[in-house]
Amino acid sequence: MSIYLNKDSKVIVQGITGGEGTKHTALMLKAGTNIVGGVNARKAGTTVTHETAHEGEVELPVFGSVAEAIEKTGANVSVAFVPPAFTKDAMIEAIDAEIPLLVVITEGVPVGDSAEAWAYAIEKGNKTRIIGPNCPGIITPGEALAGITPANITGKGPIGLVSKSGTLTYQMMFELRDLGFSTAIGIGGDPVIGTTHIDALAAFEADPETKAIVMIGEIGGDAEERAADYIKANVTKPVVGYVAGFTAPEGKTMGHAGAIVSGSAGTAQAKKEALEAAGVKVGKTPSETAALMREIIASL
Repeated sequence: MSIYLNKDSKVIVQGITGGEGTKHTALMLKAGTNIVGGVNARKAGTTVTHETAHEGEVELPVFGSVAEAIEKTGANVSVAFVPPAFTKDAMIEAIDAEIPLLVVITEGVPVGDSAEAWAYAIEKGNKTRIIGPNCPGIITPGEALAGITPANITGKGPIGLVSKSGTLTYQMMFELRDLGFSTAIGIGGDPVIGTTHIDALAAFEADPETKAIVMIGEIGGDAEERAADYIKANVTKPVVGYVAGFTAPEGKTMGHAGAIVSGSAGTAQAKKEALEAAGVKVGKTPSETAALMREIIASL
């Protein structure tokens, strides 16, 4: 089992012919992802050739729109590698086509554009789950990758991972690589994102193969505090947490657009306390967090 993505997912790539799209299509195919085509209106009707994990070379069709790609291939996941200026249009196109899952990798998307696309998805009846933007995407190890997470870090296992940070996603997967993961999802660090910690926690709670959950947050906003309330009320599986940014100065925007602290709200300490009050064990470093997870898995 897994959440949102598995070996049967049929994936298309918006921006498949661009530099990033080309590079990561190759890596996703090597990870075993069932990529069935791509989208670039200017190159519709052409094909791109890539190596696959098992079957040698594959020739992937390039379609003029997401709707056409779905109609011709039955695609149910799109990964968008589109420059920031065009990301909103790409998202709206995917939402109009009612693709069930849209993973937006692009960094630097204007917050207003993200908010508009997200509101549009809700207006259209929430038929498209959006992950991102500014995220590494989602991986179900050994089955499929929709995004840029290195697929060789870890294999399958009982841990579910949801993280605001890309690099900390990779580090946690590496720290716990001997145990393995059901699904690891990087939700992105922008102020407006599609899928939240709470969405992922609910999905992991419902997934019988996920035995325990790692949640990585960071300073800024109140997403982690809201997740803590949700865990307290709804999550029966053990959760361990890590909050990046204990040494961040107040009032200064750090790395991610959403990581800015105002007063005591949004500090790493406040988030740690909220999570601990909900029964979540919180590590002060990624390694300490991994050690807490090891203890939990050993006791199950």
